Amino acid sequence: MEDDNKACPACCKTTVRTEEQKRKLLNRLSRIEGQVRGIKKMIENDAYCNDVLMQAAAVSSAMGAFNREVLRAHLKSCVIRDIRDGKDEVADELMDTLERLMR
Repeated sequence: MEDDNKACPACCKTTVRTEEQKRKLLNRLSRIEGQVRGIKKMIENDAYCNDVLMQAAAVSSAMGAFNREVLRAHLKSCVIRDIRDGKDEVADELMDTLERLMR
């Protein structure tokens, strides 16, 4: 199992979060999960397309808020730490992440 981590250095990266941070993020994800289950039920019940689309837009918005919160924490902790430690490659990683988030 240890050999797997050597083969993929990215697997070794972790972010330590406080219990409060974890609780907030997990609560957001639970709400989003509930919204997605609601959309699934709407489809099963032949809900009107526009209503489904409005709920889907709400999920997209909620995921955007979730992503912004994780990104904010990433910048304040991981990115700043790595730059201070001389790991400038974190800037390229951040740019790749931002490009994906902005699609």
